[in-house]
Amino acid sequence: MNSKSLSNPNLFKVVDEINHKTHFGYHQECYATEWKRLSGCGPSTATNILSYLNHTNSTLSLEQIFNNNGNCLPPMEEIWEYVTPTKEGIPNTKMFYEDVLSYALAKGMNVEYDFCDIPEDEANRPELSKTLKFLQGALIKDTPIAFLNLCNGQVKNLDPWHWVTIISLEYSEDGRSAFINILDEGQIKTIDFALWYNTTTLGGGFVYFTWKSPL
Repeated sequence: MNSKSLSNPNLFKVVDEINHKTHFGYHQECYATEWKRLSGCGPSTATNILSYLNHTNSTLSLEQIFNNNGNCLPPMEEIWEYVTPTKEGIPNTKMFYEDVLSYALAKGMNVEYDFCDIPEDEANRPELSKTLKFLQGALIKDTPIAFLNLCNGQVKNLDPWHWVTIISLEYSEDGRSAFINILDEGQIKTIDFALWYNTTTLGGGFVYFTWKSPL
């Protein structure tokens, strides 16, 4: 089995000061309003990713917002102003990475992105092996992956039309077995990725961000 994970998943431990609970990852139930709790999976995922990047390559502009005595809400609210869901949420990778890049630019984060879409039309989808290599490549760079799931297929523990954060991957060489660990609902969940890929009808996509190399 091939496996790869982020170097320090404990960086995702955050405190929900409303409920006085420690969670793994920022998640939408921490928002104070009903609309944000309903639609906030994209901004929450963006907060996970930007927080991890900030901790692995700290910048003064973000040190205060992501180290606010464990309070999860300030960075989520700030990022919401840039990564803002529409009535359809954030339904594609392009909208997600453009919004995240807008926030990064405003905060002086010199980052770049890569993405992999899984189209609704199965004939246009990348092979599972290529998708797994994409995910592995991100984790080798020690960066979390934003996962847009538009249809969960036969996977029972994954919500449809939903963004989550991938933190690890394990798969067999033949591709018949593939699992990911994600951050969702303040928990670490294990998802049968091969089952998702083979049964999703609407597809989805993946985005990751890395620090740009100095010239």
